[in-house]
Amino acid sequence: MPLPSPILDDRSYAQLASELKARIPVYNPAWTDHNESDPGITLLELFAFQAENLLYRFNQIPEATYLEFLRLLQIPLRPAQAARALLALTTDKPAGVLVPQKTLARAGKLEFQTLTEVTAWPLSVQAVARIATSAPDPEVDPEAHAYAERTLDALPEALAERPRSYFETRLLVENEALDFGETVDGMIWLAVLAEDGLDATRLPGAIVNLGFEAELPAGGMAEIDPCPGLGFVASPPQLQWQSLTDRPLSNDEPQYVSLSVVGDSTRGLTQSGVLRLQLPRVASDFAMPDIDPDLAGAGNYPPALPDELAEKLVGWLRVFRRDGSSFGRFKLVTINTTEAEHARTAAPQFLGNGNGQPVQVFRLAHAPVLPDNDLDAIVLEVEEGGQWLRYTRVDDFFASTRESRHFMLDAESGLVRFGDGLRGRMPQWGERIRSWGYRWGGGVAGNVAKEAINKMDLAGIKARNPLPAQGGSDAEALEAALTRIPGELRRRGRAVTADDFKEIAAATPGALIARTECLPRFAPKTPQIEAAGVVSVMVWPLADALHPNAPMPDAALLRAVCQWLDAHRLVTTELYVIPPTYRQVAVSVALKVKPGYGIEAVRRWVELVLRQYLAPLPPYGPEGQGWPLGRRVYGPELEAAALQVEGVEYLEALEVAGWDGDSWVPGTVVLERYEVVELTAITVVDGLPLPPAGEGVVPVEPDGLPLPLPVIREEC
Repeated sequence: MPLPSPILDDRSYAQLASELKARIPVYNPAWTDHNESDPGITLLELFAFQAENLLYRFNQIPEATYLEFLRLLQIPLRPAQAARALLALTTDKPAGVLVPQKTLARAGKLEFQTLTEVTAWPLSVQAVARIATSAPDPEVDPEAHAYAERTLDALPEALAERPRSYFETRLLVENEALDFGETVDGMIWLAVLAEDGLDATRLPGAIVNLGFEAELPAGGMAEIDPCPGLGFVASPPQLQWQSLTDRPLSNDEPQYVSLSVVGDSTRGLTQSGVLRLQLPRVASDFAMPDIDPDLAGAGNYPPALPDELAEKLVGWLRVFRRDGSSFGRFKLVTINTTEAEHARTAAPQFLGNGNGQPVQVFRLAHAPVLPDNDLDAIVLEVEEGGQWLRYTRVDDFFASTRESRHFMLDAESGLVRFGDGLRGRMPQWGERIRSWGYRWGGGVAGNVAKEAINKMDLAGIKARNPLPAQGGSDAEALEAALTRIPGELRRRGRAVTADDFKEIAAATPGALIARTECLPRFAPKTPQIEAAGVVSVMVWPLADALHPNAPMPDAALLRAVCQWLDAHRLVTTELYVIPPTYRQVAVSVALKVKPGYGIEAVRRWVELVLRQYLAPLPPYGPEGQGWPLGRRVYGPELEAAALQVEGVEYLEALEVAGWDGDSWVPGTVVLERYEVVELTAITVVDGLPLPPAGEGVVPVEPDGLPLPLPVIREEC
């Protein structure tokens, strides 16, 4: 039963006019002409008309009431989020250039602030992986076999007797991910290259910043680990960093020395971030020994490089995990790297004086204040008896006592609120208040494209962002906050039902999410078995330039959603945030076009309709929410969608095929409950139907070997 809307006054125009006329004998007995032609009656009818309009507005709940509900429920508007980007710096100064923390970089008029101190050197790096492969067959690949035999002949006798394993040397190329989990040695090799202006004598003891950008595991959702839980920080895997030395060989192999890590935001190379590494203080511990070219890559010898890179080689670094586990996939490894965000840090400022009244409110100089997991990120002090005492930021005053030095912060508006004297101390008359240290700014404008950040407020430094900035979002609009009230009251800050997980995940701050789905009792590693207490949330990004038909979230987006849901889930819930799993589908349509309609136009419209009908993201799909998880792809359903196009007289045929991993299987495509459609091929023809996705169609072999001939151009 729907809740009835309260009617405070339901009188109509006719009732109001009759009531006014009935009062005439009471207040003015001499007024006897009550006909409509009387001017007095006209005025009464005008008053009745105006009163009816006022009562209509009186019965409506105005927006101000909703705003008051927000204030009473203490539901503030969500503040803006700051975009972040990795900055790769370059310089030609032989001694390097120190770039302090909070240095400004610019993308046009947008300002980004560095988060990590970095010394930029005239250096670059090339990440190298030794990818395991099978032994070369002398008959199939005689050149590779001869290369391997030449390496074996060059090895000392002691090394040649060891068990053999073969590999291919792969270089990490920008925008092409490389899986270091397939290496033969479990290592990441980094070739340090000299650029113009390098003075190698200044490198001993130098600190270099290495930037890593991780990618999703190659295995998809089956390789996703559960969210660790709010407040629980798992110990990162221990890394061993080493540098190649020019010391004499030990057991016929080169020697390495260990390096110390100064800082690491990658948590043991498990996520994107910056790792600060100190080079050896002795020059010979970071140098290139004389190595036989035939031994390149054998055993502990560093792998071979192309000639253009080998000419600039300064030294080798390598890293591996002490427990023997392998690394994941990375799509970027750079040097002279720092993280930057679209934000500024506030300088010290005076807020005002206390007046001894309850619930005192002061406004910060800058807003919106960027949210921070550390509630002490903003420093606020009150001068009490000549001493500046620090106050602690809290989410509410429910646990505060009379003497608790607490304050609340509305991050979106930048308002600071003190307690009422019973819950939270209130500043007394004349006590001065000051603050500093908080971050402000943000907004969706900070999500700039790659290479957009190209200026640095520091001489001798050039900056670039090799990847787009991500995570920026504007402050929540008032309309969105008003519609959020019912959900907030229902959830009360906790994710319990499937809808709770979907709605909270979609509201992840700074995450550009197009769609979320919740799979209760679903464990990604065992999808066919129901797992009690396990919840998996599937996330689609708003856009994916590399996979527009099948958008995939990156590792940073999944991690942001995971951290956000951790603050709302029950402690007994095992939570996974996973990417979508797509089933490839191909469609072939043969149609008959009505007379008078253009064949090409109708074909394009039918193709567009079917693409939108099978699309995974809103506002497309059968119900405008994207193709539902696990819904089968049924030919007659697609026929009904195609027949809605004006100009289609009838369909000759419509065939559907699904990819099972080895071949295209025609007929209805049945999806698992965690799968969604990826339309990989669609053919629309006027006439006889074609097999979907070219199934069973092979090119005709020409007679003899086709050879190109030069084209002779005639000169005028």
